Amino acid sequence: MGVLRSRTGQIIFDGQDILRLPSHRIAARGLAWVPEERAIMSSLSVRENLELPPARPGGWSTERALEAFPVLRERGHHPGSKLSGGEQQMLAIVRVLRSGPKLLLLDEPSEGLAPVIVQRIGDMLAELRREGLSVILVEQNLKFATRLADRHYVLVDGHVVDEVHAAEVEARRADLLRFLSV
Repeated sequence: MGVLRSRTGQIIFDGQDILRLPSHRIAARGLAWVPEERAIMSSLSVRENLELPPARPGGWSTERALEAFPVLRERGHHPGSKLSGGEQQMLAIVRVLRSGPKLLLLDEPSEGLAPVIVQRIGDMLAELRREGLSVILVEQNLKFATRLADRHYVLVDGHVVDEVHAAEVEARRADLLRFLSV
């Protein structure tokens, strides 16, 4: 997303190298990122977080965001700082979906969340996948990841050390769990 600068290599998205583009240009090309720390605006209300910035063509309306996670409607006037971790994660995800991304990047979306919230987020991501949205998921929760992913890449110190297709996950579960230090 252009937050950290790389000195070498390429990142090809939609046929163009985006490696040296500033973050706002990368976002304008259709990439959206939900960072691990969620990065919601804690002093703004849920509704204000959803309405800033305005939705782009193809992006979710505020109404669709509130339908996806009804608890956000109930908490609409609460500041982001007063939301639970799961509510903050829901807000962070639907907020970036307002930009109408072609590719959604998620960093540890299930981390520290109650199982019922993880299930709801997984359901929503599965729905997005069925609608054709591409998702790159960085995740240590193997159960969560295997439900959503076609392919799994194992990274060690920033390098891909293994690729596992969805059909191979069960047979390779012990190896994958060893990589995850579980």
